[in-house]
Amino acid sequence: MLNLLRKDFIALKSSLWIILLYLVVFSLAFIPKSEMSMYFVGIYTAFGSVILATMIDIKNHNHNFLVTLPVSRKQIVQAKYLSAMMYAIWGVLASYGIHWLVNLNYPELNKPNYSIMDILISIDMVLVLVSVYMPLFYALSRKGAAIINAVFMISLVILAQPVAIVMSMASEKGMINMPIIVVVSIGILVMFLASYFATSRLFTRKDL
Repeated sequence: MLNLLRKDFIALKSSLWIILLYLVVFSLAFIPKSEMSMYFVGIYTAFGSVILATMIDIKNHNHNFLVTLPVSRKQIVQAKYLSAMMYAIWGVLASYGIHWLVNLNYPELNKPNYSIMDILISIDMVLVLVSVYMPLFYALSRKGAAIINAVFMISLVILAQPVAIVMSMASEKGMINMPIIVVVSIGILVMFLASYFATSRLFTRKDL
């Protein structure tokens, strides 16, 4: 399992500049204009990293090679989900760090003081996206990956503002607090596990 995780990060090594570019571009695009910028920067960077990793797998025919090794297909999927969780945590924490620096150096932007709850919400959102994305990716793989990626990115752009409005309204009405976030997070983890089992089943049956 550890070697499968290392494989993902080694494959991404030459493309790290793209992930850093995501972080810079999304920060410049959202921080000056949106109160929800910490969410957007973290989520877009993390999910963009997931998409980049899956596209590298397709480009290099990694799955065709991995199934010839003495590892099960279930382990291959496990590694992909674990790496997706790591991308989620890294992207969100990087966004939080950038916003902390912005608050210190550019107080005139009047950015909110983000908390652990905001970090959890951002990670939860990435895990929801991954839970939907992974089964579709493994079901369609090379044939439909480009379409899936385009649909997800366009949807994220279109839904960004409506989601921000809904979250702002929920926060004002006191509907977002730590107990509720913990309960929702548990539900999302169950969804994430269900997605993993569905994806494992799809990949196990897939003819490569």
